[in-house]
Amino acid sequence: MVFEFKLPDIGEGVHEGEISKWLVSPGQAVKEDEPMVEVMTDKVTVEITSPVSGVVQELLYKEGDTVKVGSVIIRIYEVSSGEAKRVEQQQDEQLAHTQNGGTSQKMAQANGGGIEQSASVATATRPASPSGKVLAPPAVRKLARSMGIDLALVSGSGPHGRIRKDDVLAFKPGKMTARPQAMMQQAPVERREERIPFIGMRRKIGEHLVKSKHTAPHFTYVEEADMSQIVQLRQDLLPHADLMGVKLSYLPFIIKAVIEGLKKFPKLNSTLDEQTKEIVLKHYYNIGIAVATPEGLIVPVIQNAHTKSILDLAVEIVDLSDKARNNKLSLSDLQDGTFTLTSIGSIGGIFSAPIVNYPEVAIMGIQKIEKRPVVRNDEIVIREMTYFSISCDHRVVDGAEAALFMKEVIDWLEHPGRFLLAAV
Repeated sequence: MVFEFKLPDIGEGVHEGEISKWLVSPGQAVKEDEPMVEVMTDKVTVEITSPVSGVVQELLYKEGDTVKVGSVIIRIYEVSSGEAKRVEQQQDEQLAHTQNGGTSQKMAQANGGGIEQSASVATATRPASPSGKVLAPPAVRKLARSMGIDLALVSGSGPHGRIRKDDVLAFKPGKMTARPQAMMQQAPVERREERIPFIGMRRKIGEHLVKSKHTAPHFTYVEEADMSQIVQLRQDLLPHADLMGVKLSYLPFIIKAVIEGLKKFPKLNSTLDEQTKEIVLKHYYNIGIAVATPEGLIVPVIQNAHTKSILDLAVEIVDLSDKARNNKLSLSDLQDGTFTLTSIGSIGGIFSAPIVNYPEVAIMGIQKIEKRPVVRNDEIVIREMTYFSISCDHRVVDGAEAALFMKEVIDWLEHPGRFLLAAV
């Protein structure tokens, strides 16, 4: 029987999704719970597995298409898991036979019909599909991508050289295997241009930024800060954090200072309800942390950051960043942000003018901390200096308010002893 799979309700408030990547193709055997498709919403990318075992009959949408929840996206001819496995083995054998046969024929012609030599070369190279792809299921391909491993360099222990999960996990960098002769003989061809589909995360980011710039009139304010005391405080705390297995960056200290600033200037922690014409002040502080991933910038949210300690924040920052880079974020990790921080300090630059993470009304940019000569008490001294920038929705926040907010945040960072007196 043919099973029609409909795009499920991925989460609250999500009515459609974009087909980010198909992990199966027509004619391919698929087992129950095997990854089938990646679907992107406005908030998160979700990997959907097959609810049945069978053979893919038809993909009804292509990558980049937007699909409504409840629409049929794939048809699968349903069979038992054992039958699906047999079909998969038959496909592997067919691909291996096609590749080995072609290699043997070419070598036989090159050697005047030397059958023994052509056969030995065919078995020395790993079977691949006619397109040059090695034999590996989608789940194994995804694992290799996440580990940064080129499957063309991995030896497969499965039937006909099929690469298994254990092969990828056991792979050691620098370990080379023979590659198909046809692939090794291909000469590089200069490509003057390359077209990359504008789909998936990149397109969603673009749509969000365009909406923000067209909806909220932006302005940006920049100020410098002396981070010398924070640098020393972090240095003093590093051994204790290490003993607790916590990676302590400057970001938790900055978050704490930002929260104190938001308490004093609540309009920067608000949204504008355009329908009711009301400014909604938030008395909770859910701080978004922009994380660069291979697919683009994503903003997971530290919920109720005002209730958490420096070490709690440090742990959550690492956890959310790892989940973002490994595409493991849930919808709850991305919802209800009230203020966003974005840091390019590890890359460099003097200052930035980030775009507001709409519907929030403000975003703060963090630049690199570096030693610079400054004047203190009419003397030139070396201090740990940085720049902070803040972009705001001018409909809600005026320039003077943003400047005063920034002054408050910097005062907390330049005098971190104040944290001992602050209420939780």
